[in-house]
Amino acid sequence: ILIRMYNKNLIPKAQDLRKNMTPQEKKLWYGYLSKYPLRFRRQKPITKYIVDFYCAKAKLVVEVDGNQHYTKEGLAYDEKRTTFLENVFKLKVIRFKNEEVDNNFQQVCNTIDKVVKERIN
Repeated sequence: ILIRMYNKNLIPKAQDLRKNMTPQEKKLWYGYLSKYPLRFRRQKPITKYIVDFYCAKAKLVVEVDGNQHYTKEGLAYDEKRTTFLENVFKLKVIRFKNEEVDNNFQQVCNTIDKVVKERIN
């Protein structure tokens, strides 16, 4: 069974999310990922999901999670979504809490860089 990675129906929603990024997503995008040597996309539709940041070369998804992700429902949804993306498309999904981006920005950037390098080697 072929599952198409790209879902054009999610483009308007993805564009809206790009225009209304959280402060932490903005910080990570403008402070690091937009200038990263490999191309990252923000608010990228992948099948029925929109991921925060995506690097095709490294097959890497980077998620920045606010409090809604730490409810019982949020954790279950994220687990299902991560399993799908990792199993179907062989992507690696890494997550950071908003607080990590706010308080340990350099560590977040170092972790992303380390994972990218592991994935492309």
